[in-house]
Amino acid sequence: MDRMTAIVALIGRPNVGKSTLFNRLVGKKLALVDDRPGVTRDRREGDATLGHLRFKVIDTAGLEEADKDSLAGRMRAQTETAIAQADVVVFMIDARLGLTPMDQPFAELVRRSGKPVILLANKAEGKKGADGIIDAYSLGLGDPVPFSAEHGEGTADLLEALAPFVADEPEDEDEDEDEDEQAAWDDVAGDDSEETLDPNRPLRVTIIGRPNAGKSTLVNRMIGEERLLTGPEAGITRDTISVDWEWRGHKVKLFDTAGMRKRARIEEKLEKLSVADSLRAIRFAEVVVVLLDATIPFEKQDLTLVDLTEREGRAVVIGLNKWDLVADKQGLLAELKEKANHLLAQVRGVPIVPLSGLAGEGIDRLMQAVFQAYEVWNRRVSTARINRWLEGVLSAHPPPAVAGRRIKIRYMTQAKARPPTFALFGNQLEHLPVSYVRYLVNNLREGFDLPGTPIRLHRRGGHNPYDKERKG
Repeated sequence: MDRMTAIVALIGRPNVGKSTLFNRLVGKKLALVDDRPGVTRDRREGDATLGHLRFKVIDTAGLEEADKDSLAGRMRAQTETAIAQADVVVFMIDARLGLTPMDQPFAELVRRSGKPVILLANKAEGKKGADGIIDAYSLGLGDPVPFSAEHGEGTADLLEALAPFVADEPEDEDEDEDEDEQAAWDDVAGDDSEETLDPNRPLRVTIIGRPNAGKSTLVNRMIGEERLLTGPEAGITRDTISVDWEWRGHKVKLFDTAGMRKRARIEEKLEKLSVADSLRAIRFAEVVVVLLDATIPFEKQDLTLVDLTEREGRAVVIGLNKWDLVADKQGLLAELKEKANHLLAQVRGVPIVPLSGLAGEGIDRLMQAVFQAYEVWNRRVSTARINRWLEGVLSAHPPPAVAGRRIKIRYMTQAKARPPTFALFGNQLEHLPVSYVRYLVNNLREGFDLPGTPIRLHRRGGHNPYDKERKG
């Protein structure tokens, strides 16, 4: 076993606290946690640190006896994959509830795997868990480790149990990782000092869409394995799951998200948590693929999701999934492109890529569009070029007068990229009509080849800073 890359899988029946422990180990609230059982469905991986130990941890769905073709059965298959990948298994029970009939067969499952097993008696805080800890010996998995994932009690005992299987954390790497992560956040937040894709840093691509649009199926086909849970049921995905991938030598981090319905239909707390998780994934992304069902494209919710992505300032690509089910492909594609220009004027020229996640068709076209959208999102234009362009635009269509006074536009410059953001300077710009601002944005898009990307135009009114009379 490579001690630098030890993998620890958290295994147990539903609602024993696996996701709570996962969040504690990775130091972030990445996994959704709720009182109801069965919240986790896909397996989620994260980089964990426990004291001086460093390892990869996998959160899994709760084990249940079920037919292999059912949703619960497919969830169990994902968990069994996690056991197979693991170097050590942490088998968790609920000490307050004690052993249940479900614990024994699952304990046998991990025993048969031949992997080292640590028996963790979670929820052992206080006196209520004492009997459950004693009962745990009957599983035959060794001495149980009393623990509380919620309160962090028993951390030293868990560290001691894991130490034989997990490498120590190098002293100098933690600081470097923190700096790398901070740099990534700065980058996505708008620090555009580095405008080309660093080959050592993956491009962050989030895939969003309505429930059952085929997001997880597409990601599985892209990476070439059944990494994510899929099926005919709508709304299978709950957590946002990140997957590392490489496309034509380029590193990519894909984020699969829960399907987002209309806000009025979202009532349950769990669905609200899932949607909030998806929104975070959009904000963390550099390029967002809005996946549409080609058989029912441009529903109102599809338009809302594109608009949401534009407002967050992320590069946008529209994927038309289930294209293999369309009869008149050329006719529909032309119709949808025309419709997109009409309905999505705020991202006019957005790339629209037909594909089939199930058949694996169009994935190369999609990724080419993703990298092109990223390049446009990072594009910069010199101030000299902008003002030559501005002179022509103002001559063709001068700004209107307000209360008999002409609005005067002096000059424009690009303030930043990611997305392209321009600053317009002049007098009375606060009175500039929305229609004229739209005219300028549309001409910026055409004049500097910025199709489909969000464009920001900030108005800066102003006096001349060297005008002594106005200063006085």
